[in-house]
Amino acid sequence: MNIRKRKLIKKAMIIGAVLGAAAGILLTFLAAKKVVNSERKKLTTQIQNLKKENSKLNSAADRKESINSAATLSTKQPKNWELVYVGNDYPLDEKYKPKLTEVAEDRYVDSRIAENTKRMLKDGEEAGMKFYIVSAYRSMEDQKKVFNENMQIRVNEGDSYIDAYYNTKKVIAAPNCSEHSLGLSLDIVSSEYDALDEAQADTKEAKWMAENAYKYGFILRYPKDKEKITHISFEPWHYRYVGKEVAEKIKSKNITFEEYLGINKD
Repeated sequence: MNIRKRKLIKKAMIIGAVLGAAAGILLTFLAAKKVVNSERKKLTTQIQNLKKENSKLNSAADRKESINSAATLSTKQPKNWELVYVGNDYPLDEKYKPKLTEVAEDRYVDSRIAENTKRMLKDGEEAGMKFYIVSAYRSMEDQKKVFNENMQIRVNEGDSYIDAYYNTKKVIAAPNCSEHSLGLSLDIVSSEYDALDEAQADTKEAKWMAENAYKYGFILRYPKDKEKITHISFEPWHYRYVGKEVAEKIKSKNITFEEYLGINKD
């Protein structure tokens, strides 16, 4: 073998060794990159799970705050003010009165929901609805008057005072226990049928509200067949503002406000 051939063979061997080493380095790099990507994916998943868990904890804390806020509203406003829970077992601070804005003639709501309320009414009217707001914000004195008048009617019809009281509570919140005093609720009916009875649900206005109210942050507060949970009779006219995100969740899951907040009233 001549010198030239030996040099070529030696050069080829060197090149082969270099290429082999480079291939080994590349394979090692790719393997390391795969491990890094796998670990990065695991870490990303862990972070996402932690964020979800933190979101659940914050949501649970917000719901708990909502349940405990009614009694202190005149001195402390929670960040989730639209979720404050008021009911017979959760009376409202007697000194509380929200800042009000008129949304229809002599009908007022908490100013923070006025824009969404007006938009809902306007959109409904443009769709051919003829709304009439029976009641919006009611002071605690007004609520007491409504409650006592209804109770007296039952007494006049033969109920004992105790029966009249408990039967009235099924359809009207006791003073200091009404969402109307929060300024976050509306009793809204058809102007062509303004009776507050179950037949209201058959009006086109009630059907429109049941289908669309969540888009503006409102829920049907006392649904049919949920009386054992709300302890209030079906009211197809009573809508409560809870914010758009929560309203959509409540409607999509077909649950009550009590169920969303985790309140067990049994």
